Amino acid sequence: MYRLVKPLFFKFDPENVHYFVVKRLKWFNDIFPLGKTIIRGSFDVNIKGLEREVFGIKFKNPVGLAAGFDKNGEYVEPLSNLGFGFIEVGTVTPMPQPGNDKPRMFRLPNDEALINRMGFNNKGVDVMAERLRMVKDKHPDIVVGGNIGKNKTTPNGEALYDYLICFKKLFDVVDYFVVNVSSPNTPGLRELQEKEPLKNILNALQTENHSNALPKPILLKIAPDLTNSQLDDIIEIVAETKIAGIIATNTTISREDLLSDEKEIAEAGGLSGKPVKSRSTEVIKYLAEKSNRAFPIIGVGGIHSAADAKEKMAAGASLVQLYTGFIYEGPGLIKRICKALV
Repeated sequence: MYRLVKPLFFKFDPENVHYFVVKRLKWFNDIFPLGKTIIRGSFDVNIKGLEREVFGIKFKNPVGLAAGFDKNGEYVEPLSNLGFGFIEVGTVTPMPQPGNDKPRMFRLPNDEALINRMGFNNKGVDVMAERLRMVKDKHPDIVVGGNIGKNKTTPNGEALYDYLICFKKLFDVVDYFVVNVSSPNTPGLRELQEKEPLKNILNALQTENHSNALPKPILLKIAPDLTNSQLDDIIEIVAETKIAGIIATNTTISREDLLSDEKEIAEAGGLSGKPVKSRSTEVIKYLAEKSNRAFPIIGVGGIHSAADAKEKMAAGASLVQLYTGFIYEGPGLIKRICKALV
């Protein structure tokens, strides 16, 4: 079915198509009497042996949806009904912000890739917290991750306060947190990946985290463009701050070996999809081997097939996430991966 409608979708602006599709999915799930049953019957994964327990959380299967797809926590239930084992929402910031000027998302079909420069467009953490509270009241079994960031206007020297605000307001409605300092689309954000500012943010979050009776896992999402020396620093930071794990990787600023034309390649933003697959896997393998698998890794980047997901896990990932592959391959990809992992 998806192969039939995909050429039509790809004729229109990718951001507009995204919202058209997810809104129709939500309507079908919420309004149409048999919608939820039809979605689950078609896509939900009911395969024994897929359960995973990672950083103290039980996942019904190891295939999740990466952050960026549902920035405001509006579509958690219908997306979960497609078979995802967990849904990561955000990136969310303390205050609402419109993001960068449109157009800001671009397809590269020849490379099976996307370039985006969304810029953390979201409705703010208060809106997300309220929506997730309603989701969790109805569906406490859906595993939800909260991907948190800073507002564009917040100076880097004050960034940790933005992360703390988001952390506190989402604490009761998410199962784990992801600290996003690796998006290339907020000016200066990646500077926070440097050792000292990153430790300051993570230590402040851990202090707040352990003031609660039941602390939540905190993960760090890193860029694929880090050098081995910087990855060594990441391993050291995880050990020092005692965060739960790493998500590897975010989008890349690299444009090497692309097949698309120069005009498409020249668009500013983060590149995702097949071109980032190899580097993402390299980062996972490096972190796993150099740390002696001291912490869990969620693998994301260029997963367009079951073989791609298995490659990530063989490299050291405990779980995987989809985004661009989900757009190019459709929702059937989730079940194909799960079947291959049994």
